[in-house]
Amino acid sequence: QVQVVESGGGLVQPGGSLRLSCAASGSIVGIFAMGWYRQTPGKQRELVATITSDSHKNYADSAKGRFTISRDTAKNTVYLQMNSLKLEDTAVYYCYSVVQGDSGTYNTYWGQGTQVTVSS
Repeated sequence: QVQVVESGGGLVQPGGSLRLSCAASGSIVGIFAMGWYRQTPGKQRELVATITSDSHKNYADSAKGRFTISRDTAKNTVYLQMNSLKLEDTAVYYCYSVVQGDSGTYNTYWGQGTQVTVSS
């Protein structure tokens, strides 16, 4: 079993910053990629940022220049530094991890989500 746990959400004013963290634990042989999606009520979950095992990063257009994704491979942890936050960044942020388990196969695991609210 693999667990993915996010932390760091909260309430912030427009223009402020937050740092999200996400740790994967359990039966992990390797991690191919980790990243963040977000979702608001009535909308589909959308990609925010991803980072692969070779540190290739991909960002949604809405995140470029404001958000930075990074990872600590030794801790199976990924971070999302969010700066210059806007009202439209308000959402539940979900972390995912593509994990190679003991069987050698890869599966995607999701966290429970963390609420980010940008409000004055």
